Amino acid sequence: MSNTPKAHRLRTGRHSQSGRIYHLSAVTHERQPIFNDLYVGRLLVSELRRAHEAGNATSIAWVVMPDHFHWLVELHNGDLPRLMQAAKSRSARAINQQRGRHETLWQKGYFDRALRREEDLKAIARYIIANPLRAGLVTRVGDYPLWDAMWI
Repeated sequence: MSNTPKAHRLRTGRHSQSGRIYHLSAVTHERQPIFNDLYVGRLLVSELRRAHEAGNATSIAWVVMPDHFHWLVELHNGDLPRLMQAAKSRSARAINQQRGRHETLWQKGYFDRALRREEDLKAIARYIIANPLRAGLVTRVGDYPLWDAMWI
């Protein structure tokens, strides 16, 4: 078995393409459940929206879980590493400032899956926003405050 860190393996063969749809996710450092705090979760949401408003990606659906997030996006300007680096670094700065700390917020790397156009995006978006249900955090999706989808 290789001693290569998992984050390094995540980058192997990674290719991003403008106009392509991706399912992205990132995990907090040591899986700290910092997004149990709604205000902290909203700071991350602001950064996901910033990427959308800047024209770098169209947010199709997202959910912020206590220790990670899922984001379904269509990539526009730039590439995945820049998009994720910006979202993670800006959210870390805002969250650390709000909490009065200077801590590592995110694990290195992220997961991505490129989707084919013929895949059912609504089904994938439903899967993403149903994460709180599967985790037992709520009994109805509408009761969970940190999610959105373009069709809702």
